[in-house]
Amino acid sequence: MDVWLFIHDDVDGICAGALSLAANPDARIFFTHPEGLLEDLRLVKDTDKVIICDISLDEERIQGTLQRFTDISNKGELIYIDHHPLPENVSKKDLPRKTIRKLGVSSSELVYTFFQSRLAPMHIRIAVYGAIGDYMDDTPLIQSLMKKWDKRSLYFEAGILVQGVEGLENDYDSKRRIVQNLANNMSPSLDEDLVKTALLYTRREENALKELKNHINIEGNVAYTIDFQLKLGKTATYITKLTKAAVSVAAENQEDIIEMSMRRNDKRVDLNKLMRSLTPKFGGSGGGHPMAAGGRIRKDTFQQFIGELDQNVTAILGGKKEAETEF
Repeated sequence: MDVWLFIHDDVDGICAGALSLAANPDARIFFTHPEGLLEDLRLVKDTDKVIICDISLDEERIQGTLQRFTDISNKGELIYIDHHPLPENVSKKDLPRKTIRKLGVSSSELVYTFFQSRLAPMHIRIAVYGAIGDYMDDTPLIQSLMKKWDKRSLYFEAGILVQGVEGLENDYDSKRRIVQNLANNMSPSLDEDLVKTALLYTRREENALKELKNHINIEGNVAYTIDFQLKLGKTATYITKLTKAAVSVAAENQEDIIEMSMRRNDKRVDLNKLMRSLTPKFGGSGGGHPMAAGGRIRKDTFQQFIGELDQNVTAILGGKKEAETEF
């Protein structure tokens, strides 16, 4: 029986993967995403063991994905660990027997809890790094784990990991090395290449922030930018700090599609629901969390998408506009 580990390539996914690898040392590491999960699972034999961490379920491919889950669960073993909301037409009974899900906590926390009996005490730090990386370090468990260490050191190490992973972009070989290092209890600061990348990316980010406000467009309650020089999630986060727009969108051209990351300034807006409902109308898919989501659509529909997004957000806010978008 081969062991496969499918994970997201952000800090929470990497830390969840590292904890899973520490508990399953023979696992093969694969980075995937919601749109690619079904195709990647076709590489797996039904009799294999599969661990999936921090990957939400894509609405467009949901039936095929659930069937693949069933095939593997019946003959092999499938463990699905995630913290994203489910598609509206999916319930807990549709998921594999070994499903660990909880909203409002990081995938790293869920993986740590599930595999805790197989982990060393030092692996506590990895759960904390992942939670910090996903802005979910204020949960009761993570706060209690942080008390076992000097939290200043934890935030320092997490900062190197966050900035380094951002700077690596699509360098999956280096990200795989980081997963392996973390599983072996190697601190981020001991990885000289990671530290160098983190410093370079931080300097790049500092310079970029001085320019970002000149690249922001406003449409009603939505602020957006296209092809800015920082990673999408980071750009969307900073747009929320520089504007009063209810929703911020960072977009990027990728051949015939537009890739997007979104953040919110207003808690009345559920970005996961918006992206799951809107993106299929524009030839794409999307989803995530209520406060942070992502998606992809056809390139030629982007401006139309922004207009419809604004209409939906404005309706949620009861028609209120201008005061929400001044910066």
